Amino acid sequence: MNNLKVVLITGGGRGIGAATSKLFASKGYAVCINYKSNRASAEAVASDIRAAGNRCITVQADVSVENDVVMLFKKIDAELGPLSVLVNNAGILRKQSRLVDLTAERINTILANNVTSYFLCCREAIKRMSTRHGGNGGVIVNVSSGASRSGSPNEYIDYAASKGAIDTLTKGLSLEVACEGIRVNCVRPGLINTQMHADGGEPERVERLKELIPLKRGGEPEEVAEAIYWLSSAKSSFSTGNFLDLCGGL
Repeated sequence: MNNLKVVLITGGGRGIGAATSKLFASKGYAVCINYKSNRASAEAVASDIRAAGNRCITVQADVSVENDVVMLFKKIDAELGPLSVLVNNAGILRKQSRLVDLTAERINTILANNVTSYFLCCREAIKRMSTRHGGNGGVIVNVSSGASRSGSPNEYIDYAASKGAIDTLTKGLSLEVACEGIRVNCVRPGLINTQMHADGGEPERVERLKELIPLKRGGEPEEVAEAIYWLSSAKSSFSTGNFLDLCGGL
């Protein structure tokens, strides 16, 4: 066991999660990269981190499933030690659709993966971090989306609604655990150059929409990672229940 600070990044094998995993490792954290199915991507990120001389483990877990979440946190306890930071980043997108065409199966899948997962991971993190439970405090950073404010009409209204729930979770939980040594904040990325747009059926979506962005470009995963790290660091020590929008002015 070591004395490194420990961070868990859900969905840490690609996109924003991968950039965040690498950044925390470069700052001296021991990193747990959680992934659901893409082992190759998670292991590639972990390999880069280890090659730089930093501690990293990968753990397969579907964080929308309660037993998987319990197992994930127990592995961190055993292999890395006390958790310092939780970055709730895992999330899914389905093909672009209007609400009138959505099925209950799709809606519930989105909500389970994008909302239930955050609740479950927060629960397990609090059990370990909270001074009320004998912990040393800690930080939770939730990754929401600019879609929580736009509503993403005609494309991802279900995804947008799931991110609206994360905004509410952030505000409520931050107040619930503020006196227990835990800060809870949120980043809301806008149009970021990641593979997620391909999941929604339009790999070039950022390119199509970039002229709507005041800064006239999409964001990069590394830019979001920097915001997540700042919210996790002592430099933001008086911030809780707050939101950092990374939308290029959109």
